[in-house]
Amino acid sequence: MKVRYRAAAGIAVLAMAVAACGGGGGAAKKPSAEQSQQAQQQMAETPSISINQVAYDQVKDGGTLTLPIGQWPTQWNVNHVDGNQADTADMLDPIMPQLMVSDDKANFTPNPDYVTDVKNDMSSGKQVVTYTLNDKANWSDGTPITWKDLEAAWKVNNGKDKKYKPASTDGWDKIESVTKGDSDKVAVVTFAKPYLEWQGLFNRSTNHLLPASHVLDPDKYENDYKQKIPVTAGPFKVEKIDEGTKTLTLVRDDKWWGKKTKLDKLIFRWMDPSAAVNGFANGELDATDILAGAPADLKRAKEVPNADIRKALSPNWRHITVNNQSTFLKDKPVRQAVAYAINRDVITQSDLKDMDWPLQTLGNHVFMNNHKAYVDNSGDIGKYNLDKAKQMLDAAGWKQEGDYRKKDGKELDLTFVIPTDTPVAKTEGELTQAMLKEAGIKVTVRPVPVDKFFTDYIIKGDFDLVPFTWIGTPLPLGGLPQIYKTGSESNFPKSNDPELDKAIEAVGNETDQTKAYELANAADKMIWDLVHTIPLYQRPEIWATKKTLANFGARGYKFYDWSAVGYTG
Repeated sequence: MKVRYRAAAGIAVLAMAVAACGGGGGAAKKPSAEQSQQAQQQMAETPSISINQVAYDQVKDGGTLTLPIGQWPTQWNVNHVDGNQADTADMLDPIMPQLMVSDDKANFTPNPDYVTDVKNDMSSGKQVVTYTLNDKANWSDGTPITWKDLEAAWKVNNGKDKKYKPASTDGWDKIESVTKGDSDKVAVVTFAKPYLEWQGLFNRSTNHLLPASHVLDPDKYENDYKQKIPVTAGPFKVEKIDEGTKTLTLVRDDKWWGKKTKLDKLIFRWMDPSAAVNGFANGELDATDILAGAPADLKRAKEVPNADIRKALSPNWRHITVNNQSTFLKDKPVRQAVAYAINRDVITQSDLKDMDWPLQTLGNHVFMNNHKAYVDNSGDIGKYNLDKAKQMLDAAGWKQEGDYRKKDGKELDLTFVIPTDTPVAKTEGELTQAMLKEAGIKVTVRPVPVDKFFTDYIIKGDFDLVPFTWIGTPLPLGGLPQIYKTGSESNFPKSNDPELDKAIEAVGNETDQTKAYELANAADKMIWDLVHTIPLYQRPEIWATKKTLANFGARGYKFYDWSAVGYTG
């Protein structure tokens, strides 16, 4: 989204797009077998990465890279649920530590800029991961990065102290202790229970490492990063945060101990999504992402001289979140009726039409279409069935009276919350409104301010239905406890299902990856039945960039090497 809700799971992001196809209700046809086969072939032909990879020594020194963002943060503490935004993560990548980094095949390796050695040892009967931190690694205030910073990350994210509000506790809650090793530069992380996706800790897959001095105290955790970034530790440093223009300007950090950045300056600018492609075309931006529902943007970008369109498969997916605790949706049969009445194929076709992207719905809450563990678990409830929806509503006591249904004198009226100035979300709302009207359900589309969309509406549960995108990571299993487990700050529907919680816990306790994937698919079937979230499609990752821009674009699972991002000419 680009609002991230991090964990080993991912992040939420706004769908920012300029144009979307309109449409009516649920009468559109399901893709034919031929169309489905074409989509599968198209999916297979889409690369896993497209960033114009160039060796570091072949990238020229100097230059400025200006990028757009769709959501300007007020909370820069990425441990905090309010700071768990995709744009925030993107802006922190060049200035904050990541102990492990992923390649385009989702393989993690230690990041030598921050750790010189990482050992995962099971010989004691418990999982013990030992991080040897780089002796040169310091915070920008001159303080060494030590084991205490890792200990602080564990304490603020494990969920035990309710003074902290982590986006996810997954993995952190399995840690028994973080202790000092042979020196302050050695952190020994001992797990009470084995954790299969431990590589995702201490990086953008969960939370960038922040200094203990600014997060361990609950007041500092809440306030030290509000509209400011007090300390950094990366190849770039903050030159200026401009709240007026919503711009973050980064420059080379001369104290950086790793490879010198090729770029002199890196600028992130908030820009109305409707203006981003024009900003790219007129030279205000050096690259821009192009989201679903914006075929006019894609066409415009292709016409820009010396532009390069970069596409890759990514672990990001579009969906509709369904409030399990709202007045009208707290009863599961009603939620299931809503699911039957929504034609996912129609919305997918509308959002992806003319985007040069596979028109393929997503049948899984955990794995993307191209993941080896992907199984379509949508079953019957994932299929459009208006008659079934009507039958379930009748059985639940919601009787048709005129255009809409009533029960105990109340009209069945759902609120579909969307961020302003996001046409793709507006179209999704209008399509859902038309579809549910056919079942006798009234839907009111409610635009709300973009900068309040998550903090004041989604996080607070002020919605019935809401569309956005989860930004995934190379480690998919963490999404289960983060998004679907009872009590998680990122369980926005506030679902409460003890049996699902047990299934999720079983996944987390499994140390064999194949078995864990099987258990995750079993849990996914329960999520479909619960109607916690209605998946739509695997979100396109499409970037328009200058042709000379190297090591940047559609990265899929790969983490950027910001030292190597730059220009070839």
